[in-house]
Amino acid sequence: MIYDIEHVTTYSYEASVASTRCAIRLTPRESRGQRVLRSRVEAAPAPEATRESMDFFGNRVVEAMIREAHARLRISVSARVEVAREEPPAACLTPSWENVARAAGAARTLSRESPVHWLFPSRQAPLHAPVTDYARESFQQGRPVLEAAEELMRRIKADFAYDPNATHVATPLADAFAARGGVCQDFAHIMIAGLRGLSLPAAYVSGYIRTAPPPGQPHLEGADASHAWVAVWCGEPFGWIHLDPTNAMYADDNHIVVAIGRDYADVSPIDGVIVGAGRQALGVSVDIRAVGGAQ
Repeated sequence: MIYDIEHVTTYSYEASVASTRCAIRLTPRESRGQRVLRSRVEAAPAPEATRESMDFFGNRVVEAMIREAHARLRISVSARVEVAREEPPAACLTPSWENVARAAGAARTLSRESPVHWLFPSRQAPLHAPVTDYARESFQQGRPVLEAAEELMRRIKADFAYDPNATHVATPLADAFAARGGVCQDFAHIMIAGLRGLSLPAAYVSGYIRTAPPPGQPHLEGADASHAWVAVWCGEPFGWIHLDPTNAMYADDNHIVVAIGRDYADVSPIDGVIVGAGRQALGVSVDIRAVGGAQ
């Protein structure tokens, strides 16, 4: 699949802002099964200076400095991405989860691919005993790691209600778990915390998922939105397998990876500092189209 992506973020300020400095993590990344054919980041007002870099985890970051006073900031990202993911392995053939946990703890490299970076609690995916106990129900002794992780994914889909009004971006994991509701960010954090509670490496993946309209209906502008799912390390030679607990499915050619981190805090789409006062309003529009009419 080849996709054209348009992501527009608009900030409207109650009072004029003197300057803005921000880090933008919205450019899709190169990864196994995904190739970025082109990409562009633009801002209005135009930045005085920009710098693109790659963070430790391999995510593309554009830093922008805007010194012109403004009451509205518009950041747009466009990209064309080719996605051709491999079929996941047979879950029953992966190592037992206990062996994977031992292998992760014994890793001798600190490269970005090393599982050791994804073993420990993080700001938005802390260890929480009720979450660990919930995950443990799927991890019976000797069970293949991917088979158990897949069951956990499906249980989250069945047990938690998708409700955009139940949580917000800063809702603690414990609150989302107790409420048994939230959005993709919450479900990913819960699954990650459960896996790490069992000493299994798990990463937070931000990106997009294409939503196809009903047969015969036109594509709706902005119908697609930012999404989040989980990458689980399944030991050698299987490596990282991506699971989407919001939809109870493996990440496939409809999933587009933007960034990977320990939790949402590592991959926040836009963060930074403004010099100003007053309230602000945020608007986000995402549109994903398959190139050449592919379905």
